[in-house]
Amino acid sequence: MHKPIPRHDGMTRRAVLAASLAAGAATVLSTAGPAASATALTGPQHLSGGWFATTPRSVRPKFRWWWPDGLVDPAEIAREIDQIADAGFGGAEIAAVHHSIKDKSVLDTAHHGWGSTPWRDGVEAALRQAARRGLTVDLTLGPSWPVAVPGVTPDDEAAAQELAYGRSLVAAGTTYRGPVPEPVRAAAPGVTRRTLLAVQAARVEPANATRRETGLDLASVRDLTPDVRDGALTWTAPADGDWVLVSYWRRGSAQQPESGPHSAPAAYVVDHFSPAGTEAVTGFWERALLTGTVRRLLKAAGGAFFEDSIELETDALVWTSALPQAFEKRTGRPLLPCLPALVLDDSNQVFAFEAQVTRQIRHDFWETVSYLFNTHHVTALRDWAHSLGMESRSQPYGLQTDSIASAAILDIPEGESLGFKNLDDYRCLAGGRDMAGHTVLSCESGAYNGSAYSTTWDRFLRTMGGAYAAGVNQTVVHGFSYATAPGVAWPGFAAFSPYNGASGYGESWGPRQPTWRHMEDIAGYLGRVHRVLQTGTPRADVAVFRQTGYTATGIGASWFTATGVPLGWTHQFLSGPLLDLPSARVSEGRLAPDGPAYKALFVEGDFFYGSTPTLALDDARKLLRLARAGLPVVLLGAFDQALTPGVPGPGDTERLRTVLASLLALPNVRRVTDKAAVGDALTSLGVRPDARYAVGSTLLNFHRVDGDTDFYYLCNGKHAETVKPPVAPVDHDVTLRRTRRGTTVPYRLDPWTGEATRVARYTETDDGVTVRVTLQPGQATVVALGRPGLFGDGNGNRPHAVDSDADRVVFTGRGLAVRVAGAGTYTTRLSDGSTATTTVAAVPPPVTPSRWRLDVEDFRPGADATSTDIVTRTVALDALLPWSQIPELADSAGVGRYRTTVSLPSDWTSAHGAYLELGTVSDTFRVTVNGTRLAPVDRLNPVVDLGGHLHRGDNVIEVEVATPLINRLRVVQPSVFGAAARQAYGLTGPVRLVPYVERRVG
Repeated sequence: MHKPIPRHDGMTRRAVLAASLAAGAATVLSTAGPAASATALTGPQHLSGGWFATTPRSVRPKFRWWWPDGLVDPAEIAREIDQIADAGFGGAEIAAVHHSIKDKSVLDTAHHGWGSTPWRDGVEAALRQAARRGLTVDLTLGPSWPVAVPGVTPDDEAAAQELAYGRSLVAAGTTYRGPVPEPVRAAAPGVTRRTLLAVQAARVEPANATRRETGLDLASVRDLTPDVRDGALTWTAPADGDWVLVSYWRRGSAQQPESGPHSAPAAYVVDHFSPAGTEAVTGFWERALLTGTVRRLLKAAGGAFFEDSIELETDALVWTSALPQAFEKRTGRPLLPCLPALVLDDSNQVFAFEAQVTRQIRHDFWETVSYLFNTHHVTALRDWAHSLGMESRSQPYGLQTDSIASAAILDIPEGESLGFKNLDDYRCLAGGRDMAGHTVLSCESGAYNGSAYSTTWDRFLRTMGGAYAAGVNQTVVHGFSYATAPGVAWPGFAAFSPYNGASGYGESWGPRQPTWRHMEDIAGYLGRVHRVLQTGTPRADVAVFRQTGYTATGIGASWFTATGVPLGWTHQFLSGPLLDLPSARVSEGRLAPDGPAYKALFVEGDFFYGSTPTLALDDARKLLRLARAGLPVVLLGAFDQALTPGVPGPGDTERLRTVLASLLALPNVRRVTDKAAVGDALTSLGVRPDARYAVGSTLLNFHRVDGDTDFYYLCNGKHAETVKPPVAPVDHDVTLRRTRRGTTVPYRLDPWTGEATRVARYTETDDGVTVRVTLQPGQATVVALGRPGLFGDGNGNRPHAVDSDADRVVFTGRGLAVRVAGAGTYTTRLSDGSTATTTVAAVPPPVTPSRWRLDVEDFRPGADATSTDIVTRTVALDALLPWSQIPELADSAGVGRYRTTVSLPSDWTSAHGAYLELGTVSDTFRVTVNGTRLAPVDRLNPVVDLGGHLHRGDNVIEVEVATPLINRLRVVQPSVFGAAARQAYGLTGPVRLVPYVERRVG
């Protein structure tokens, strides 16, 4: 989980700097893990048989599995693995998280903490049972987050460090006599040592001041450290203005992982920028956790070591001992004279030099930090994981570092639906993944504040639909809580509820939840989406070059985010280090032709520094190389007057502008000054998106290619969770570029049922295949373009409709057919040039069921915290109402079965069918007709085709609906959940049965 980093005056955004690669770093970035391509499904042979309908465990969604440290029972652990497997999920990630438990003493940390023998016994039980069930188990590197291990003290070199500062104003011409200024903030408890790094004097320069920062003159900075004697200093200020003394103290931050303690001795967060910090983590695992048994089990069921978002919490500046040396080695300048512009107080900048040089200094500092983080932490932990046959999965953000470069290093980068502000945050990580040739972009999915036991899968699917269109293809559901812990109330232990006395973060899924009965349907849907989005090779239209590779910011790309995406354009973000990868080559006008195959590169000013047009000299040379190789490039802004992002060396600015002049002179390069002109610039370069549709559409798409088959994931999604107004339904044509030469057939793949059916109405041109797409808000579908008969449906070579005035045109087992809901004569124009007419004499009118019987299993607290009693109730309904408006069910939560009987006329034949429109239904549901349970129904478009399941006379329709628990918990635990309003659960309709007649065309 990610907490936003505060922004500071003196910058438009918090500076997050693109990390340059040291010698050999391109090799580091391109190193694949032991199973980095294990889930990549390539080649057309994978598309036969049940490829889409039945997905392997390797692509199924996972759970974040919260344990109360080591207070777990191996037998219960094995049961929970079975529960996860039986629900159709593919694995779990073990995480020690217990924010809901206020009194940590009940957890018996001394004997049952993280890393203890009982914890290890639980891990062994999980791995052993997972291997039996074909699941994978991921292990977090430490308890909670950030990464910490027992045995590290705040004063250790391996512990997280900070640079605190002290200050004292010295008036012009006066003398300071006294101790070196103490830090403005005291050290955290447990910190007993500190080291004076330096003492400086600097003249106050009001012209450089900002609203919160004291202005200083960079040229005046003096090092007074040699003058310190026994902790005291005597110094006389020159008479040319007021001066400030600044002291810098290196010390431990004493940060512990969230909601601890988790172990005895307590774990402290490690230094994320040094080999010592990483060795503390790997050393503890090697000494204390990786027994021979665990090592053997990891080979059978282990998946990845996981690290949550990098939330180093200190009011001062994050630090590591090697920073001064690394800074000077990378920039050729000493770090200490720059320190006034870097120190923080309560996460705010304190001093500033002239604005431009301040920005450049901060760039250079955070670029160095990024290099240390990616080298000594991300890469080192990845390589260690590989030595154990594991992969590395991480949320590489939370710091001012190049997350795009980190994503290229990791086997599996991960984002999160809670902390990410819009889809461009995912596109940053996707750029790193795809340029490095990895397969998976994971997501911590479905965490909602204040939504414990009230989260609906409707909301989950709406949240995640757009994320998949931005490159996510693995879902780690937030989450699954271990059954119990001391002192918890029904329905059992929940990691985040109660949270500060309130309901907290959702959700704790599992058998405690009524909707668990339908989890196979949800898992099947997510698994099929993953299967498509992990198949073959990704494609994106444009690479957006980002000088600052930070993510989790919500900062998008000019024109593309607001204007290009609604037209069908897709984009990803790249940072400087990715241009050193082996994939960073151009062939036939495409960047990374064997991967995302970007058609153009877009460069604009750095959003994190006031949109200033900046480029590092090395990066500018790389862009020139790519453009000379034939890559179209569009630059937005005054790049003929570009600046270096960091402090330039002698002549660097002039050399940069010379390189850019050569770039701008190329015929395949355009520079525009108005973002509205970006689209026209791309058109003039002959660049078009793979998917094209109506202006202003909320449709999102992601394209992958497998051999000569194109897969398009299409979702009517939101750019961000908080976007208003709500997304409207989509109903328009979409033209999709095809890879295959010759006859291409579109198939619609239904992620809910696993069915792949040939699209019956479409047009085919040299530009691609045009199909009609109709989607409700949040709803998604997949269109595959491939050879005739690709999915073995028998209709591959038959003519299709190019136009029709019938309600629907479909392919059936007997060929092309139309479906209509009213009498009349309908005309269908076919792809072979012929025209067919179909006459339907009569269609029965729609039926609205008038009476329902509702049988409810009402979930209530049982004899203990993990037991549930079920009270059955039966209600006769003349009209559908939410449970909250039915007196007998107002506070109920559970499973309800709605039954009604519909009578159909005596002339009903096999040519008749009907669509069951359910209207509003909450939350999960299943439909049974005449005793036959139907395939899962799209949760976001609850319309069911009952063709083949109805007959003349009486037909019994049953809708089974499961609800969240909040309505019951409101009255069971009012101190925690009482503030929540009753939720309108159940089947509320309106429900209609809409008959149709199906006639074969011709």
